[in-house]
Order: sequence, then structure tokens, then C-alpha cells
Amino acid sequence: MDACNALIVDDEADIRELIEMTLSPLGVNCLPAETLSEARTLLKRQPLSFCITDLRLPDGSGLELVAHIQKHFPNLPVAVITAHGNVENAVEALKLGAFDFVSKPFELSVLRDIVATALRLSRGGDSRGGDSRPPLLLGRSAVMDGVRALIAKLARSQAPILISGESGTGKELAARLIHLSGPRADKPFVPVNCGAIPEQLMESEFFGYKKGSFTGANQDKSGLFQAAQGGTLFLDEVAELPMHMQVKLLRAIQERAVRPVGASAEVAIDVRILSASHKNLTALVRNGAFRQDLFYRLNVIELRMPSLREHPEDIPELVAAVLDRLNQQTGLPRPALAPSALLTLQRYAFPGNIRELENILERAFTLCENAVIQPDDLSLPVTAASLSMPLAASPPPSPAPIRPEPAAPAPLSARAPDEPKTQPMLPMVNNLEGYLEGLEKAAILRALEATRYNKTAAAEKLGISFRALRYRLKKLGLE
Repeated sequence: MDACNALIVDDEADIRELIEMTLSPLGVNCLPAETLSEARTLLKRQPLSFCITDLRLPDGSGLELVAHIQKHFPNLPVAVITAHGNVENAVEALKLGAFDFVSKPFELSVLRDIVATALRLSRGGDSRGGDSRPPLLLGRSAVMDGVRALIAKLARSQAPILISGESGTGKELAARLIHLSGPRADKPFVPVNCGAIPEQLMESEFFGYKKGSFTGANQDKSGLFQAAQGGTLFLDEVAELPMHMQVKLLRAIQERAVRPVGASAEVAIDVRILSASHKNLTALVRNGAFRQDLFYRLNVIELRMPSLREHPEDIPELVAAVLDRLNQQTGLPRPALAPSALLTLQRYAFPGNIRELENILERAFTLCENAVIQPDDLSLPVTAASLSMPLAASPPPSPAPIRPEPAAPAPLSARAPDEPKTQPMLPMVNNLEGYLEGLEKAAILRALEATRYNKTAAAEKLGISFRALRYRLKKLGLE
């Protein structure tokens, strides 16, 4: 490791000496400061590679120093030291721009890990291999430009990030981009779907186990935290964690250590935590379904992924990328998208977001003729009109409720003179998707019966193409 200068700010001489003794063998030249004013003087005097500061200083707060460095030396990584009772201030330091913090009393291994991260940050995180290029986050709208700018800023930090957004908006892609754009890019990125692990296996999957700790444990096994050592652990659908695992996860994050099942000692870990959920964690905390202390640990900074309804102007670029991928995967000619089909996509509300767009295009890629995708090839739901929206970058209004076709009114002579004019009662719908499929199936069957099962005539009666009718018949199991 090349020699470098580090600013160490703490009013306790023994802490400064301990840090200097730990970092000197790593080739780090420590410049000590007891106060905020001394630290500011040293910052001006010579170039520095990173800074470690205590939060409580005789003439001010370490938070002031973090803010000062962020403003005047934005490329200088800074970590904070905090007492056990000062976690809230440490979180505030992360929000101000500190990349990490260590609690007193700290393990020397934890301090070395923080220094290694700081040095990678100060060198621009250029240690990643050639195969670890960050993935592309498509879209040139203002909202996506804002997401990319925030991701670039979050990549330098080591603060826990909660990625929120609807299903299909690209939360895992954002997590990978944060990882591969930061100083841990050359270390593992381990994604885990918290809702896909059986509850009885969660502890052993996350923390590992020792041989003989339970029936079937024939050898030691590392857990997900150990697999992500030095890198990033991405907890997708973190709201699905049961309460007992929330407690254990909180301890692992606080102590930077895990205890494998059957082990007598904890194992130190150096892992950055990114998490995601399509559920409203704030509401779950309010309802007692998610621990508040864990929520604050995970949600130091929130990154919200916008729905596709918020940036329909990006749909042409997304469509081109998906069709190019399908062309490469299948070797089939790449179809063009008719202008009317593009307009249909831009007016559709996409409740499934980008994932739904991909599915629609894969289907159209297979069904289209003459290498041109027409609106009928998209096979959008028959209720698409109720989900359609104007071309705008703002979210659409809530869709109008779906009403059953009212029965024909009784003739006037059959009504009582003072009979009130009541509105038809709407059915209670517990499964909207099943209800809509039932309506679609009934409409198709009526059309088939009316045309004596002539599919061409039935398609014309329904106002859809013959190929679209065949697709729906297969999907609904009517063939």
C-alpha cells in the first residue's frame, strides 16, 4: 500500500495513539488533531487521503467537520467515531456525507476495513475488474437523470440504503449500480429475496451453521453475510422478514458480526447493506409489523425508483433496448414498432412497470407478422382503456371503477309511480385479476356463440385481430 496522509481528529490521546499504531503498518501517516479548529487548519495545510473524526470535540461537533469537508473537500472520504449512545448522530453524519462510522469501543479489524474502504474511495474506486462495468439505467427523462445523479452520490457512501418503488421498477438494477459504482465493486454482490427463504431456514441461510448443529448439518456452511464479505448484501423484499429474524438482522448490522448456528463465537463481517421493498415500510412500522429500530438502520437514505407512468417519454428507448436484446437472444429478425403501437404503449398505465413492458414486448416479438409490431400484437388487457393515461410525465389519475353492464331498464308501465331510481349495486371484488379474466372469458364465449364458433367472425365482432383472439383463447384455456 502506498504511503498516504490521514487526518485523525479526537480529543482523547489514547484513541489517537491506538489509531496511529493500527494504521502505521498499513503505510498511513497519521496527522493528529484534538479540536475542530486544528482539524480545519490541517485540512488547508497539505493533501489528505481520508479523515477519521470523533463526534464529540471540545470546540464543536464532528458533524460540523463532516459538513465542512463535504462543502470544501468533497472528494475527501470521512468516517466518524461514535459512542454506543450516539447512533442517531452517526446516522446524521452519514446523511451529511460521511461514508461510514465505527462505534466505541471498536475492533481493530473494523478500523482496518474502514481504512481500506477510504483508500479505495480516495483513489476513485478504480480497483474493480474489467467484467464489473456498472449496468445501464436507461431513460433520459428528468426523473431518471435525477435517479442516476443520486445513485452516483450514494455509491461513494457506505450508508445503508432503502430502495423503494413499485414492483418492476428496477430496484435490484439500482442496487447493482450502487455496488458497481463504488469502492466495493471488486467484491461480491449477493442478492437475496427475503420472501423466498423458508422461515425455519432463515437463520442458517443468513448466518451459516457449524457441523453437527442440527440434523443434516454434515459440514460447516457459510451464510449469506459471509458470502458478501467485503462487498454488498442486497435484501430484496425486506418487509417479508419475520419478526425474530428482524431482531437478529438488527444485531448483525449494529455489531458488524454474525453468529453461525451452533457456533460459540461471533464472526466479524464487513458488508454494506442495501435493501428494497415494494411495500410501505413506514405503514408497517406504524402497524407493528416491522421493527422501528431496524427500519431506521436500513433507511438511513432512501432511493425511490419511479414508476413507468412517471416517465412515459422513456418508453421508446426502453422498447429499443428490449427488442435488441430479444434479437440477440433468439437470432430472429428485429421487428419494427408501428407508430400506433408506440402511442398505445405510451398511453398504457403499466401497473407492472418495466417488467410488464418486457413481457408485453416478448409476446409481441413472437406474435407479430411482416416484422412490424402493431397495436393488436401487444395484446394489452381488454380493460386497457380503464388503465390508459394521457401522455404526460406526471402520474395518472386513479382509474375509474369497473362497473358491470347494467340490465335493461323496466318499461315505464311496469314501474310503481313513486319507485325510486336506484343505481345498480357493484359486486364486491376480492381478486381483481380473476374478476377481469372472468369478464374477458364471458365476452369471448358470447362472441363465439353468436358466430357459431367462427373465430374470424368472433374476432371481428370483438374488435381485435384473429391472432390476438387466438392468444387470448390459449391464455384463458378456451382452446
